[in-house]
Amino acid sequence: MNDEAELRRFELLALPHLDAAYNLARWLTRSDHDAEDVVQEASLRALRYFGGFRGDNARPWLMQIVRHTCYSWLKDNRPAEVIAFDDGDDAWQNVPAPPDDEPQAVYMRTADRAQFNKALAGLPVVFREVLVLRELEDLSYKDIAQIVDVPVGTVMSRLARARGLMRDALGATGRPVLRTVTGRSTQSGAP
Repeated sequence: MNDEAELRRFELLALPHLDAAYNLARWLTRSDHDAEDVVQEASLRALRYFGGFRGDNARPWLMQIVRHTCYSWLKDNRPAEVIAFDDGDDAWQNVPAPPDDEPQAVYMRTADRAQFNKALAGLPVVFREVLVLRELEDLSYKDIAQIVDVPVGTVMSRLARARGLMRDALGATGRPVLRTVTGRSTQSGAP
């Protein structure tokens, strides 16, 4: 196969998944700028090794490259965020996270989104990645297992833990807790 045909095949199979690749990189690095750099590097790696790719579904293959590129980037730039993970080890619990049209409805959506984003960003990276891949990118357990290079059972376990941590972070209702604003009463003309 010639280089031009391989490039067209790459454009057809891999490039449509750059948004998903960016989304994963964004959640793993917690930075728009860093995610752009990681996706650029991952895309170059993918292009370089595309000749070895077999099949028609490049999404899991590309996401695995993005994941590996993110971990390499995190190891070089933020080593404190990359921790060894063992399903029997509770060390991950002690790792802190780094640092309608009516106004009320708009506020609630904004507050919900902000609280969700904060809760997701606060998850350890091993839980955040599987939650992003499953819930935001809608990948199958099998694809996630391939990307993360763990058994499907481990994916399911990490998803359960991630969902539990999200539930805890979001509270019982899953919505931000609003407090009642008390004001002065203006009865009997008193200010």
